[in-house]
Amino acid sequence: MRLNENTVIFGDRVILVPYRAEHVPTYHEWMKSPELLELTASEPLSYEEELEMQRKWHLDDDKLTFILLAQPETSTSTSTSNILEPSEIKECKMVGDVNLFLPDGITGQGECEIMIASKEDRRKGYAIEALSLFLSYLTITLPFDPSQLIARIGSPNKPSIRLFQKLGFGIIKHVKVFDEVELNYGVEDDKEIPSEIGLDVDINKKVDWINRSLEGRLGKYD
Repeated sequence: MRLNENTVIFGDRVILVPYRAEHVPTYHEWMKSPELLELTASEPLSYEEELEMQRKWHLDDDKLTFILLAQPETSTSTSTSNILEPSEIKECKMVGDVNLFLPDGITGQGECEIMIASKEDRRKGYAIEALSLFLSYLTITLPFDPSQLIARIGSPNKPSIRLFQKLGFGIIKHVKVFDEVELNYGVEDDKEIPSEIGLDVDINKKVDWINRSLEGRLGKYD
């Protein structure tokens, strides 16, 4: 989707930038991992196929994606602590991606996905901040009704399920043939499914991304 082709979103831990051809070499290396292929329900692609996929994510109206970069621990920027210069952004480490798939356009459901590629970059708060920024951006910019947001996650991937629960998504379906659960924003968990998949976690503190302002966090990505 061209909507974000020149947009950068600055978080405290992550920076969201549009997925461009310059990111494909690293992304292609990531997706050689059997673990990531399984977690993302993806098929291995050749480098040329990955380039074509990047072009599709850029151009197709039913796809919106950002690459996640890690904010450096220190910055030489003369602006604010989390706003970087273009040259600084290009030096930041790629850590994952976040995207929305709209098979029926903005009037239908939108499926959210996030990936933190390396185990060493997980549990650092990247995913929850990136999703909060991303969901705020798409509901403000498209605009998109939050109640249409869904996520489909493999049942064994408990950390990802908990992440979406913290963001206000409730488990509504267990598709046993694919061993995955479906979550929908703004609804309560089906009472039987969490215990059915062995998810014995009570999410008490949720992240209020719906009221999060992006003022001072948006920039232009050259």
